[in-house]
Amino acid sequence: MPAETDLAQGVIAGDRRALARAITLVESARPDHRIRALALVEAARATGRQALRLGLSGTPGVGKSTFIESFGCLLTGQGLRVAVLAVDPSSARTGGSILGDKTRMERLSRDPRAFIRPSPSQTHLGGVARRTREAVALCEAAGFDVVLIETVGVGQSETMVADLCDLFLLLIAPAGGDELQGVKRGIMEMADLILVNKADGDLKPAALRTMADYAGALRLLRRRPQDPPGFPKALCVSALAEDGLRPAWEEMQTLARWRADHGHATARRAAQARRWFEAEVREGLLSVLTRDPGRRALADLGAQVESGALGPETAAARLLALLAAPPSS
Repeated sequence: MPAETDLAQGVIAGDRRALARAITLVESARPDHRIRALALVEAARATGRQALRLGLSGTPGVGKSTFIESFGCLLTGQGLRVAVLAVDPSSARTGGSILGDKTRMERLSRDPRAFIRPSPSQTHLGGVARRTREAVALCEAAGFDVVLIETVGVGQSETMVADLCDLFLLLIAPAGGDELQGVKRGIMEMADLILVNKADGDLKPAALRTMADYAGALRLLRRRPQDPPGFPKALCVSALAEDGLRPAWEEMQTLARWRADHGHATARRAAQARRWFEAEVREGLLSVLTRDPGRRALADLGAQVESGALGPETAAARLLALLAAPPSS
């Protein structure tokens, strides 16, 4: 496959245009593109290059894009190459996405050491796109030192990003505890650092109180064996004023080094790869239902459920029985 070889070589050489084309290829759902994409991703993984993967989630309006731009500029200012994979929510009706994150990060998008790629979530749940993991592998092969993965928002399902990253950052707003009560247990159990953003101006006292509240809540959770004493922890930052970003980065490096030194980083990635394999199998089995003859069976049984002739559970059992039946000779 000469075309894939040339594209892989371009990605490995750090060609940003080649990287953009490669991510477009892996995001395609066309069967012929998937074959080419798999070969491309395997070539990328063969380089053995790894980056620090940072997952970032937070409620809409908390300032994720502003944080990523300020934080990304801090990292590039230290000579690091930073890739940003921003997942944008897709319309349930039209399937379209605004993909406006690159526009929001105008300063970072002009930085030659940065690469920003917005992607639609499409129908995939979990706050990330289905092919985000493959995009991460491509960014690592391209030689980026840090890969930032921004989810579509915060919720119980957005913890899926924890299966993609080395460190999971949760961004919250001052006095945002009440709004997060319904989700914070699941999110907080996954978060490695809770960053209270907008800690500036009149909001700074509220930010300090919120940080203290979350620090207290974290102490009530059982300390995870993959964390050193004191983690997870809550910190105050101001993306707008670019305050607190350097201490937050130092904490991230401290945690990442501790996990690497104690073997937790390697074990974490191995477990993530296993879970992603199982997720790919589940997605593949679901896709079988949309193909002939599964498509006809799905449509027929769906119509019977809609008319009330069959219950959803009975229809599902019949469809699964059809899939499990041996092929006729």
